[in-house]
Amino acid sequence: MKSIFDLESPLIGALTKIGDCICLSVLWLVFSLPIITLGASSTALYSAVHHCLGRGEAGIWKKFRSAFQENFKRSTLAWLIELLVLALLFADAGVFRSIRISGGPMGKLYWLALFLIAVGLTWTAFVAAYSARFNGSVREILRFGRILMGLHPIRALGVMLPIVAGVILVLAAPVMLIFVPAGVCWVNSLILEKVFRLHMRPEDLAKEEALDELDQSKE
Repeated sequence: MKSIFDLESPLIGALTKIGDCICLSVLWLVFSLPIITLGASSTALYSAVHHCLGRGEAGIWKKFRSAFQENFKRSTLAWLIELLVLALLFADAGVFRSIRISGGPMGKLYWLALFLIAVGLTWTAFVAAYSARFNGSVREILRFGRILMGLHPIRALGVMLPIVAGVILVLAAPVMLIFVPAGVCWVNSLILEKVFRLHMRPEDLAKEEALDELDQSKE
C-alpha cells in the first residue's frame, strides 16, 4: 500500500493541483492589474489550465507567459469590446438597483440586469477559451464565442454557474481570489473542451483523442 506522502499518491496529486491553481490565479491577477490586459491574461490562464492542470504538462510560468505574448493583441482588442458591453450592463444594473431601493416598479429589472451581466461574463469565458485554443481574428473569436453559447445553452449555463459561484465566494471572502480564478477556469475547461470537440475538424479531433490516450497512459 502506497504511503499518503508518496509523490504519486492521490493526496500529493490533489495538493499539487491546488498549488498550481494558486500559482495560476496569482499570475492572472498580476497580469490583469492594468484592466486593459485582462483579456490577454484570461486567455493565458485558460491555455495554462488546459495544458498544465488538464493534461498534466509541466511549466506553468512558461505556458502562461507564452500564451499571454502570443495572444496579447487580439485578446486585448476583443476584451476592450467586451469591457464596453459589460460596462453598459453594470451601468444598467446600477440604475435599476437605485430604482429598486426607491421602490419603483421598474426595480424588478435589476435581477434581469444581473442575469445579463452573468451572460456577458460567460461570453468572455467562451471568447478567452476559444482564443487560447484556436486561431482567428478578433471578429471571429467574438462571433464564435457568441455562436457556441447559442448552440449549447445548457453547457453555457454550466459555464455560467461556476463563474457566478466564484464571484459570490470572492465577495464573501476576498482571500479566495488567490484560488478561485484558476479553479473556476479549470472547471469550465471541462465543459468548454467538450463543446470545442463537437465542432473540430476530424483530423484535429483525432489529435485530441491521441493526446487523451497519452495522458491516460501516463496515469
